[in-house]
Amino acid sequence: MDQHLINIKKLISEGDVKTALSLLDEYLNANPADDEAFFLRGNAFSKIGDWQNAINNYCEASSLNPNSPATEACKQINEILNFYNHDLYNP
Repeated sequence: MDQHLINIKKLISEGDVKTALSLLDEYLNANPADDEAFFLRGNAFSKIGDWQNAINNYCEASSLNPNSPATEACKQINEILNFYNHDLYNP
């Protein structure tokens, strides 16, 4: 993994998502085919609960590399978002 991405991954884990997203945007402008960067951007959006952007970035990473861990991450988010008990919402 590129050192820039290692630093960005650290920022995400420390909760500095805003800085991480800004750096990822810059990185992806220069490296638009880097599936790892899209995966990390998906992780950043996931961390702040922005599920749509997380899914979009995971899907982009998966399209660039079908073996990316983003494929599983996207599947997990979809399962979470699709899970709810209809009876709880319709008494």
